[in-house]
Amino acid sequence: MSPVFLLLLVSTANVGAVLEKGLPKREPRRLSCMRCCGPSEQPISIVSSRYTRMSSDPAYSVPKVQPTIDITILKGEKGEMGEKGYPGAVGKEGERGLRGFNGRKGQKGQPGPQGHSCKQLYAAFSVGRRKPLHSSDYFQHVTFDTEFVNLYKHFNMFSGKFFCYVAGIYYFSLNVHTWNFKETYLHLMKNEKEVAILYAQPSDRSIMQSQSLMLDLQEGEEVWVRMFKRERENAIYSEESDVYIIFNGHLIKPAIE
Repeated sequence: MSPVFLLLLVSTANVGAVLEKGLPKREPRRLSCMRCCGPSEQPISIVSSRYTRMSSDPAYSVPKVQPTIDITILKGEKGEMGEKGYPGAVGKEGERGLRGFNGRKGQKGQPGPQGHSCKQLYAAFSVGRRKPLHSSDYFQHVTFDTEFVNLYKHFNMFSGKFFCYVAGIYYFSLNVHTWNFKETYLHLMKNEKEVAILYAQPSDRSIMQSQSLMLDLQEGEEVWVRMFKRERENAIYSEESDVYIIFNGHLIKPAIE
């Protein structure tokens, strides 16, 4: 071995011997026992003590620790709005609410059409013909020469037509006297359309024939009589001394009362 290494070992041993001689010796410290239980209790082992501390006895139970997490730290950004869901079931009908307040008064309306201050809601006529008439054309207009009643002159004696000034429901009747061995064929007209027929076959005896009906007329419409000629001769009879042909009409109910 190297002389240096041997020298170091000898020096270290001498230093240890000197330290042991120079330092006073200390006696080892003895631990003293302390009572950890009452006089009536018996000491228990470490394992049983640990079991007791973990039991539910409040005297030895370990306090429970409940961690608290701050949600605001974990909260992310607001997501996008989802799709609209399906409508739910219809609920029960609720009770009727209280009556609301009256609304505001509306604006003044526009003025209506000007009325007829002197217009009378009546109409009636009765006219006759004293002269006989033979149809010389396919259609022939029947005129009248005798005026019995013509209220407010609604029947035009020159044209032989009733002009409706008051809209409403009207009643009309036509009476004629047939001619021996001749056909009698007439149309009761509303404007330019026939609405009723008065007809009698040729016979060796003349008779009185009549037709009547009700019409719903509008203001401005006309009612009149015409003859209709076919293969046979068509005629109506009358005399200057007597009236055999009579056309009547009157208003039953006006449209606006």
